[in-house]
Amino acid sequence: MALNKKSKLGANTILAVSMAVKKLSAKIKKLPLFKTFLVKKNFKLPYPLMNVINGGAHANNGLRIQEFMIRPDKAKSIQESIRICFLVINNLKKLIKNRGESTSVGDEGGFAPMIDKNEDALKLIVKAIQVSGFKNGRDISICLDVAANELFKKGKYSIHSNKYISSEKTIKKYLSLIKKYKIKSIEDPFEENDWISWNKFMKKVANTQIVGDDLYVTNLERLKIGFLNKSSNSILIKLNQIGTVTETLEVIKFAQLIGFKTIVSHRSGESEDTFIADLAVGTNSNQIKTGSLARSERVSKYNQLIRIEEILGNKSKMNSI
Repeated sequence: MALNKKSKLGANTILAVSMAVKKLSAKIKKLPLFKTFLVKKNFKLPYPLMNVINGGAHANNGLRIQEFMIRPDKAKSIQESIRICFLVINNLKKLIKNRGESTSVGDEGGFAPMIDKNEDALKLIVKAIQVSGFKNGRDISICLDVAANELFKKGKYSIHSNKYISSEKTIKKYLSLIKKYKIKSIEDPFEENDWISWNKFMKKVANTQIVGDDLYVTNLERLKIGFLNKSSNSILIKLNQIGTVTETLEVIKFAQLIGFKTIVSHRSGESEDTFIADLAVGTNSNQIKTGSLARSERVSKYNQLIRIEEILGNKSKMNSI
């Protein structure tokens, strides 16, 4: 769709119509919505990137990193994935409470304790994983959304403290965190136009998922630049960044063609609509990011994934990570 049309009508207005047409098409065909996207058989279910601690713009605490998440890497089903995450979340709640901190939640359902050091949050999560009977980095992995756009000024970053440091020093600190806490995924580690730092970081990491969100904004042209620049190995997919279902599917198809992991994502201002759960399954996306096990607009997506798993029955299986 021409950009001038979007500027006149608004991407959210266009998207609502696009999604409604897609849902109507599924009803006319008498098919579950997930069966009307890119995949027609051999559907795979996405692993959840479950938000457990909020920071940055999503919480009123001092944490620089915006989202601390867990991914149940050894789960064999969506139901098992949610059970594992539920156990960790409950134990994390107890640990936070034992510190004398509030267990209230942030914008996306993760806890928002009044702590200001990233490593304090990571230590709490590692402990919660251990108390739950799992091994960090094997059964469950820690994943981060840095949202570095918010922490960038004049070519420097304040991701690891309030002090702004060079991208080279920022990379060294990332590598230290990856090694110490066995972090398996980092989203938006650098500012959206700092292509050089993205490339440098990719050259330094191994076996780590580097995810572009603000970097790509579900835009095919930016994804092509990122691919040529070797900026990341994964992309976050948000329908309302690009504005139509058709354009979203084009980005997913290209991302999968070039070997990128695709992660279908919610937004902070969500509704209880479950479209993205069907989209994740219907495109065989590797993971889904839709918040924590709190707030109905988050839980609704997990409930839909469980329903899809029940529809698939014995044919259901988890995707690769």
